[in-house]
Amino acid sequence: MPADPIRFLIVDDVAENLLALDALLQREGLEIHHASSAPEALELMLVHDYALAFLDVHMPETNGYELAELMRGAERTRRVPIIFVTAAERDDTRRFRGYEAGAVDYIFKPIDPLVLKSKAEVFFRIGQQARDLERQRDELRAIASHRDLAIARLKAHADNSPLAYVEIDSALTILAWSAGAERMFGRSAEAVAGRLAGEIAWLAPEGLDVLRGWLRPEADVPPRYAAEANALGPDGANIHCEIYGSVLRDPITGKLSLSLQILDVSERHRSEKVRTLLIGELHHRIKNTLANVQAIARQTLRQSDSLGSFEQSFGGRLQALSRAHAILSDATWSSTLLDQLVHDQFQAGTLDRDRVHLHGPKVELSPENTLRMALSLHELGTNAAKYGALSAPAGEVLISWRRLGDGLELQWEERGGPPVTPPKRAGFGSTLIRSGAGADPDAISVEWRPAGVIWTIRLSDGVTHVAAAPLPARTPPAPLPDDGGFDGCRILVVEDEPLIAFDLSSELEEAGAEIVAIAATVSDALAVAETGDIDLAVLDGNLCGKPVDPVAIALSGRNIPFCFVSGYGRAHLPQDFPDTPVVEKPFRPEVLFSVLRSLRNTASANRRPETV
Repeated sequence: MPADPIRFLIVDDVAENLLALDALLQREGLEIHHASSAPEALELMLVHDYALAFLDVHMPETNGYELAELMRGAERTRRVPIIFVTAAERDDTRRFRGYEAGAVDYIFKPIDPLVLKSKAEVFFRIGQQARDLERQRDELRAIASHRDLAIARLKAHADNSPLAYVEIDSALTILAWSAGAERMFGRSAEAVAGRLAGEIAWLAPEGLDVLRGWLRPEADVPPRYAAEANALGPDGANIHCEIYGSVLRDPITGKLSLSLQILDVSERHRSEKVRTLLIGELHHRIKNTLANVQAIARQTLRQSDSLGSFEQSFGGRLQALSRAHAILSDATWSSTLLDQLVHDQFQAGTLDRDRVHLHGPKVELSPENTLRMALSLHELGTNAAKYGALSAPAGEVLISWRRLGDGLELQWEERGGPPVTPPKRAGFGSTLIRSGAGADPDAISVEWRPAGVIWTIRLSDGVTHVAAAPLPARTPPAPLPDDGGFDGCRILVVEDEPLIAFDLSSELEEAGAEIVAIAATVSDALAVAETGDIDLAVLDGNLCGKPVDPVAIALSGRNIPFCFVSGYGRAHLPQDFPDTPVVEKPFRPEVLFSVLRSLRNTASANRRPETV
């Protein structure tokens, strides 16, 4: 921006005098105004600022002295320097009157150009300095205004931001503490200002050590840092923080301070833990489902006399499982109404709606109970249609349920069908029906009445596995040749999914092993692991949602080798056994056999006598 000119005012009623003074005073950066009377001069002074005024003493109406007195009476003009110009004799009285009126000097005619220019130069420079000072003042005011606005913005940002802003010096003394810090840590700025960070139970000691490391005096360029640390919240709860720090160096003293922006990431850490847990649970659930499908396929194939019967039986069971998954997906895997499962069997054609009677209150099943009950109802319906009440025109089925404490008792009663005789042995279909009650051996009962079979299934509300369900005995096939098989090997199977447990035990028995027990809960597994006569153990990743660590510890304490058969990854299995082999679900028998053979052979070579 160009600088404003310096202005002089010449007041004289003689035009020639105005022109003469104007000619003598002209210079670059100077703007000269003329006035031929006092009123005209006052009018100009109301509009412009003047660095100097030359007043002719002898003017008509209002002379120079009177104009000077008028100028001194107004706030705007009282500080304008005045030089009187006169042709009168040098008279001390007149001079005194001029000074009294406010003049700073006199110039007598005829005018000496050097004297005039010399005196004018002084006021021109004073005017320049005053102009520069005013400009600097305006600039400083603008800078101060911008500074205040920036500080206000920073304070508003710091106070309203989810970040906590904290500033500390090299001794870790609190210099600044924002409203965000007050909200996050529950301590007011007044309570912490001037105190050492270690005295206010704010950051954990290791976090304070990190800050000390950031304030290294030997740092040439103030760097920026980031770290994670633990802090204490308003209620003493732990806060997981991300801290971003910038080192500031005072340009005058050279002292260091640390500007910290702190973000509370506790919720994110909790979410990450939940996400990791959910991913592990999802993997486990998927692999468990696949293992169930594998067990259904393998055992259906074992008991089918033709490919057609296998396809029909396996397809029906798989469809029942699939429809149960669809129902759970619609309910976001929360819970399912029991009568919805029965109506699903109507829609699938497994049950005849006109010959099946329902009676019971509205109850909801957990996801685990839903999948098992869907398979049980499908198997019951299929058996009734093939051999039971629904195979005869007059037959009917009554499905009733009632609350039993915190659980549920469901009864399947067939009437009007062919005479009933108990089966000679329990097959896979019976196992599927029994799977509806989870792992409780007392939760399933069956009455083979001649008039119709009655099945009773009991569930605990939301807790479906209470104790191990003994599976039907099987006549093992011919023993394997002595080439690393499992003849005479006593094995404990720890598995809470009845179908998977049945499949595991069947494969091991077919390989020549003796299944000492099938345990579905931690307490049952511990009872066998601590006292049972066993050579090997197959251990699920968890039992009814509980970790199997105590069982693994008990087996290890007795030098009994074992492996995990689980849908969980290594990160979700007992951490004290990182070298224990893991067979992933759905399992391949040859992989399981290879792991167990290796465990048995190693144990035979290294086994120590058991401490009694």
